[in-house]
Amino acid sequence: MNECPHKGSPDNGWSRRGVILLVTLVILVILSTLGYTLCVQVAARRHRDQYMIDYCAARYACASGLKYALASVGSLQFDLVSRPNEPDFSDVFALSEPQYQKLLEQAAALRAADGNLPPESPAKEPLDRDSLKKTAQTDAQNKTSAKDAKTKTKTKAEAKTKIKTPKNASLKKAAQIRGANDVNDVNDFDPNEGFANPKPPEIRGPYGPPWPLATEPMELEIGSAKVKIEVEDENAKYPLGWTLIADDKLKPVAGAGWSTFCEWMGYLPQEIGLLNEDLGKIGKAKPFRIEFKQETENVELPANLRNKITRPTPGAPTTVARRTVSRKPITVEEQINRQNKEYAELLHSSLINKDLLSRPSIASDTRKESAMKYLGLWATRHVNVNTAPRQVLEAALTFGSAADAPKIAEQIIQNRRVKPVADVNELKQAVPRYSSAIDDCRTFITAKSSVFTIRITAVSGVARVTAVAAVSKEGNKVQPIAIISD
Repeated sequence: MNECPHKGSPDNGWSRRGVILLVTLVILVILSTLGYTLCVQVAARRHRDQYMIDYCAARYACASGLKYALASVGSLQFDLVSRPNEPDFSDVFALSEPQYQKLLEQAAALRAADGNLPPESPAKEPLDRDSLKKTAQTDAQNKTSAKDAKTKTKTKAEAKTKIKTPKNASLKKAAQIRGANDVNDVNDFDPNEGFANPKPPEIRGPYGPPWPLATEPMELEIGSAKVKIEVEDENAKYPLGWTLIADDKLKPVAGAGWSTFCEWMGYLPQEIGLLNEDLGKIGKAKPFRIEFKQETENVELPANLRNKITRPTPGAPTTVARRTVSRKPITVEEQINRQNKEYAELLHSSLINKDLLSRPSIASDTRKESAMKYLGLWATRHVNVNTAPRQVLEAALTFGSAADAPKIAEQIIQNRRVKPVADVNELKQAVPRYSSAIDDCRTFITAKSSVFTIRITAVSGVARVTAVAAVSKEGNKVQPIAIISD
């Protein structure tokens, strides 16, 4: 009579089972979360450890490749090639994309002709200087608007040409058969199959490989890393140190040459002013010298000589001041090496507006053109007339004659395609009309490069390490200037 009417009812059993099931689900969720978190942490740790392993391998390979390159560069001979019937590299920096593609078509046609054209019939007419400069400046000014227009056009094109891929295999096969004869059918293209065509044509530089390479890139494997070694001609670039020349007589001419270079690269007057402000700060701290004379400097005497007691001469006072310093002569070569090392550090520092100098001057998916590509940042003092592109050549010839620099550059570009000059005297003979202007800028031009950049790129897994070294090369004698590792 006193028993609880609900004791042993089925509802209580189901309630207990529900609670147990709920607790079990909560435990499983917690365990799953802990397991997932642990797996993520383990995977992240493994990824970090693997990256450290790859980075160490890439860094070791980069250092080994750099040692090999520095030991081998002395025996390399950088011989110029004759390119009488080939498109020239001098104006590639200012070509728009249609102009560049047309130049590649000319190169492909000449390659197909297998060099059977006579030397007296060049395949490329000189390009109009004013139109090229106008193209470069227009591309730089309209960079943002062109990028936005390209994005809008791409969006509209995708909306209009959206293609539905048949889900049924038989329908897909029928579509492939129906479009088998249509060379423009994008459904037949498989990006994984690659192209059957040979290597696309490229515009050869003064040494054969594309400018500014002095040799063909070398690729090798060191352990698990793949190493690429590239040697570039630094005398083919505009020496940025020229903008910091200490000589007051040369400053206006150097400024005119720098403005010519910047205008070719599409910079506006306001942007040139910003660059000049940054460079002026460096020039005040360390003016750039072109000519060197033997000098002397004070050096402290060694301790054994400094403390040596010397006998006073007869008649001299008893108190004799001991010498603690002496004068040491500094050779011209030593002064040049010091300036090269100091400027290599300054021009690669944050004092330079690299964002502005690295801004693309040509909006293209196939090329990377910017002022930084054509600037020498290793305190070079000469420009090679055989290997410099047009904008660098005109800036260098401004030291001889700002008015005649474009005409002299054009004639040099046409002559060197057939036969590069051996020295400045031969250049004067090749361009006799402007021999006096060439003689005036003799201090700033050369016919043989002596400064080269060695770029090492090592890749192992997802790790990538680069190192850049600049060397001065005279014959087989190599003098390292500086090494920058990233």
